[in-house]
Amino acid sequence: QVQLVESGGGLVQAGDSLRLSCAASGLTVSSYRMAWFRQAPGNDRELVVAMLWFVDYTYIATSVKGRFTISRDNAKNSVYLQMNSLKPEDTAVYYCAAGRSGSRYLSMTDYAYWGQGTQVTVSS
Repeated sequence: QVQLVESGGGLVQAGDSLRLSCAASGLTVSSYRMAWFRQAPGNDRELVVAMLWFVDYTYIATSVKGRFTISRDNAKNSVYLQMNSLKPEDTAVYYCAAGRSGSRYLSMTDYAYWGQGTQVTVSS
């Protein structure tokens, strides 16, 4: 049984940093396409960052480029989202996702497994 458990969300002020964690069980993160999505109230869920497993490539959405990074700790079977210089528009529920089949990575349908989400709120 696959489980992705996010943690690290919270309430911060604009300009602060947060690191989200995603602990995986039932799959090996180094062999999966791993990503972070986010969903703000009234908005569609959007891809923030993605790390591919079959090629050394990381996708970062334009809105967070230069501020957010994704990393992976194979020993802990976990992925992380480091978020710096946070803005109020970053406020959303952040979801960890994992996928393996195919080579696409931009859509929610490219990911078979999802965490429950963690709330990030950035006050101005």
